[in-house]
Amino acid sequence: MIRVTRKIRIGEDELEEKFIRSSGPGGQNVNKVATAVQLRFDINRSPALSPDVRRRLTRLGGSRVTSDGILIIDARSYRKRERNRRAARDRLRKLIREAARPPRRRKKTRPGRAARERRLKAKKIRSRKKYYRRPVSLDE
Repeated sequence: MIRVTRKIRIGEDELEEKFIRSSGPGGQNVNKVATAVQLRFDINRSPALSPDVRRRLTRLGGSRVTSDGILIIDARSYRKRERNRRAARDRLRKLIREAARPPRRRKKTRPGRAARERRLKAKKIRSRKKYYRRPVSLDE
């Protein structure tokens, strides 16, 4: 059981881990031992997630989420299988924790007087610059 927050707990049966050969550090060990971890988590079928958390997690996962709603996390930074496994689970926990936090409501604001004056001053300067770039009339 992976404890994400007080309310969200992911069961071991919801995770599918696949061990594959890793590129990167490890020397000859790399060619023999499958140390990289590919963690798969089905977002849509998880009973631990509310619909809002599912939607936010799918958005946060981005390209790591398949069209079927399966989140795939690759961990291949370490030479040891167990460390990569722990890293993948930590990343999953962090993503779900971030998705569980509801987004802050935007407070509507209006520009202050000084900001409006700066904007108008910049517009006048730009207008003057463009005015002086016009071709000179020889008819006058």
